[in-house]
Amino acid sequence: MHHHMGRQHDRTIGAQNNAERVLRQAGEADEIMNSKKLSSDAELEKLQRETFGYFLHETNPANGLVIDKTEADWPASIAATGLALACYPVSVERGFMSRSSAVERTLATLRFFWNSAQGPEPDATGYHGFYYHFLDMQTGRRAWQCELSTVDSAFLLAGALTAARYFDAGSADENEIGTLADALYLRADWQWAQNQGATVTHGWKPESGFLDYRWEGYDEAMLLYILGLGSPTYPLPEESYAAWASSYKWEQCYGQAYLYAGPLFTHQLSHVWIDFRGIQDAFMRDKGLDYFENSRRATYVQQQYAISNPLKYKGYAHHCWGITASEGPGPATIKLDGIERQFFDYAGRGVPYGPDDGTLAPWAVVASLPFAPEIVLPALDYCVHQAKLTKFNSYGFKASFNPSHPGEPDNPYGWWVSPWHFGLNQGPIILMIENYRTGLLWRLMRSCPYIVSGLRRAGFSGGWLSEQSPNNDAV
Repeated sequence: MHHHMGRQHDRTIGAQNNAERVLRQAGEADEIMNSKKLSSDAELEKLQRETFGYFLHETNPANGLVIDKTEADWPASIAATGLALACYPVSVERGFMSRSSAVERTLATLRFFWNSAQGPEPDATGYHGFYYHFLDMQTGRRAWQCELSTVDSAFLLAGALTAARYFDAGSADENEIGTLADALYLRADWQWAQNQGATVTHGWKPESGFLDYRWEGYDEAMLLYILGLGSPTYPLPEESYAAWASSYKWEQCYGQAYLYAGPLFTHQLSHVWIDFRGIQDAFMRDKGLDYFENSRRATYVQQQYAISNPLKYKGYAHHCWGITASEGPGPATIKLDGIERQFFDYAGRGVPYGPDDGTLAPWAVVASLPFAPEIVLPALDYCVHQAKLTKFNSYGFKASFNPSHPGEPDNPYGWWVSPWHFGLNQGPIILMIENYRTGLLWRLMRSCPYIVSGLRRAGFSGGWLSEQSPNNDAV
């Protein structure tokens, strides 16, 4: 896509100088910024509203499927669709959508998945209660010969369960949401997804069977294990959680001791739904902290990494950080300031071991808001007011930016900014701002019997979990 960019970096020197000037001014503006609370509730709500536009407009209302990425003829992603389901309650609470429209959209989505083609044939929508990662926006059938994805199905199901907890007014439509969400969750055969091993596989393909990779070590699959353990129909055995945790990596980086995972999103996505404050499993009891505090430390590691900036990329600073799996300006090698720089396209960028090519993702900063507002709010201000990353587009932040890469000649930013929005990035912005402001998602899911049961079976106790009645049965 960007293969021509290396040819003519001379034209972009002016833009580079301009970008440097912006960054310098940003440093000078810091003092002024900190004295005014720019990231007020009104600002946060504006960002939520703009971001929600993605789910409002990039969805097929007939089946509720949400496009993965704002590129022409692109398929839907089931993870983005799950995040949309979790965002509709927020949109009702905030007045971005009427309750009746949100119910209509939610029902269309749940009915579609419940009635979708389930089976081993290569163009189904799902199998064994899981769904293909990417689906055709119109037909809802498998796209791109992709895998039946266990973790993306977990995000979809978590969204459905959120809808069931929120839409409980007792009308026929809202009752149907509860019934369908339950049925979808109970259909997922977690035991099948283990493929006779202790942990859960990444997924399955009709052409070649189960994928070789399994969910082990700490990352966003925490949600998958909690949902799998909580299932009344095909529950994961308790040993699967112990097997997942057995390859945890506890590390010391930049003055923080924490459970390591490189890309920042891995410390966020499960936390969109589960309130980990004050509850502990065996691993965290041993360490004397909880997963919420762990995500706070991982956020600080990100900031500290940017401040120390070992690879000397442009822009990295105490208010300009956030490295995660994201799209980038590559693949390309460009000589900048006498240094050959290699840039990647989509990559699982992470801290502190890389890969790092100077690409930052504003959404990953915002999604850490509940954990460390004191460093996230100034970084958010920088992204909005200095880097202007919401200015030239309709759905809030673009997916990623790279101040070291000149980008297309004469682009409005002076550096590379991704041309796309992704559903997977948009959801956590809305949901984590909401958790920071009102704790809505956490409150809803603390009363979800499957989450409660899954947490207990994973060995969690203490905090809010101790206050839940032990036999909090499904209604």
